[in-house]
Amino acid sequence: MITEELQKLYQQHTGVMPEAIDEMPASGSNRRYFRLTGVQNLIGVYGTSIEENEAFLYMAEHFNKKNLPVPQVVCVSPDKAYYLQEDLGNTLLFNAIEKGRATSSFSEEEKELLRKTIRLLPSIQFAGADGFDFSHCYPQPEFNQRSILWDLNYFKYCFLKATGLEFQEDKLEDDFVKMSDVLLRSSSATFMYRDFQSRNVMIKDGEPWFIDFQGGRKGPFFYDVASFLWQAKARYPETLRNELLDEYIKALCKYKPVDREYFFNQLRHFVLFRTLQVLGAYGFRGYFEKKPHFIQSVPFAIENLRQLLREDYPEYPYLCSVLRELTDMKQFKDELQKRQLTVKVMSFAYKKGIPYDPTGNGGGYVFDCRAVNNPGKYERYKPFTGLDEPIIKFLEDDGEIFPFLEHAYALVDAHVKRYIERGFSNLMVCFGCTGGQHRSVYSAQHMAEHLNEKFGVKVELIHREQNIEQTFEAKL
Repeated sequence: MITEELQKLYQQHTGVMPEAIDEMPASGSNRRYFRLTGVQNLIGVYGTSIEENEAFLYMAEHFNKKNLPVPQVVCVSPDKAYYLQEDLGNTLLFNAIEKGRATSSFSEEEKELLRKTIRLLPSIQFAGADGFDFSHCYPQPEFNQRSILWDLNYFKYCFLKATGLEFQEDKLEDDFVKMSDVLLRSSSATFMYRDFQSRNVMIKDGEPWFIDFQGGRKGPFFYDVASFLWQAKARYPETLRNELLDEYIKALCKYKPVDREYFFNQLRHFVLFRTLQVLGAYGFRGYFEKKPHFIQSVPFAIENLRQLLREDYPEYPYLCSVLRELTDMKQFKDELQKRQLTVKVMSFAYKKGIPYDPTGNGGGYVFDCRAVNNPGKYERYKPFTGLDEPIIKFLEDDGEIFPFLEHAYALVDAHVKRYIERGFSNLMVCFGCTGGQHRSVYSAQHMAEHLNEKFGVKVELIHREQNIEQTFEAKL
């Protein structure tokens, strides 16, 4: 029935029947998509919600008139349940940046696609809002307290309660109202895409095109920035995210002046809100509809939440206490630990060989401490190790150890930061000296303490020749 109706539309538009019609993979919505090929390739859409279809049809026509990069609708059935639109190809931005998402190391080509996309966002938000009749939006014409509380309760009922975590609903609702007040102080007459993320951007001839904007409404532009840059499975490194934020602000300045301090302060509230809204969607689609893709996405959103809570939100004290309990739940911490970096730091004697890396990664850094003045050449220091006060005082009074370690810190810090971003689980850092007793022990001890303190990673410290082991647990 569906394919027959779409074939009729195709024939009505082109004058001939399509050569083939193939259903495309399902998305998160209830709409169904088909590719019709023949004299012209088109995408056929069937949607059960006529109101939602009408919203998309109005928006697509309006945005096309504004010369915005959206698919053109070429034919619509009388009942508006079916329509045909321009075929933009097969490449989602989400797939075009797949290697970067997998490794958190984005190529220049991937970065340029992201830059192009974020630069275009203000155009649909501001130029797209010019002359736009928001009464056509579905299910709400604007982002208001009711829609905010819908999303927050979506999170509460579809995700939070599903975890089994106990909480006081009245206190939580109080903070939900406070959050809506904070978010609504940013109200503006701009178009809020609402689900602006890399799965809703197509790449055609190297340029981004916008799709699936039918949930849009009047609302603050911060929401779309949070949606795009904190998309759970995109895994943008902080450095790239900051670069893209700068690109967005430059493009935004064409439409309005920007107070950067206010911008970033307000954005973090939308990032928290969007993260909760996404978890609500994952809970419903994953836990209730049993769709595995959404369940697999939960740990990434929880990690986003964990990172956000490193800086306090004093406006919502009870909500934050609940969210910290949530991120500390065993099922989420276990998933985190599978992807958590452990750094093994070791001291050793060169005469007994460089340590073997049991992970099979081939090791990381091996630093040679033998250029540093050696306390072992003095008889009175031979009974001690680099953990003992006489050796510590000798090395620090001599001073050569400080620039040596500063250089080592700089190299290893960069490595650890990158490994955390890319989700790697193991790194090995070794310090060797003549006997594995003084300089290497001091250096390894200080490196272990430094990494645990600075990055919060788990560090396994081994002074091989001294048979001493110590573990610094991760600071989650």
